[in-house]
Amino acid sequence: MKTLTKAEEQVMQVLWQIGEGFIRDIMEAFPTPKPHQNTIATILKILVEKEFVGTKAFGRQFQYHPLVSKDAYSKSSFRNLVKSYFSGSFTEAVSFMVKENNLSVEELETLLAQLKKDKR
Repeated sequence: MKTLTKAEEQVMQVLWQIGEGFIRDIMEAFPTPKPHQNTIATILKILVEKEFVGTKAFGRQFQYHPLVSKDAYSKSSFRNLVKSYFSGSFTEAVSFMVKENNLSVEELETLLAQLKKDKR
């Protein structure tokens, strides 16, 4: 899956949140300071070209909707992060996160129990 720039990812976050919308809807959902409408339009054009966003025409206006789910993009991004920074080792990535977040043994046991439960 292609990667997104920070600006593209911000627009996708809004689209994942609202589901679908016109440029004005996307702009309204942005936190302040809001980007300019032309900026949003340009980013949406790029996201359509990258096949992350689809459109539905209503006269001269377009309604935008995500073609890639947040979950699918998150999984792909995490895999790329592990590949780039942890030599592809998920064990090293989890170990790093555990150390950085100072997780206790109890928290690790809870996490492990949850993972075992989810795997069933």
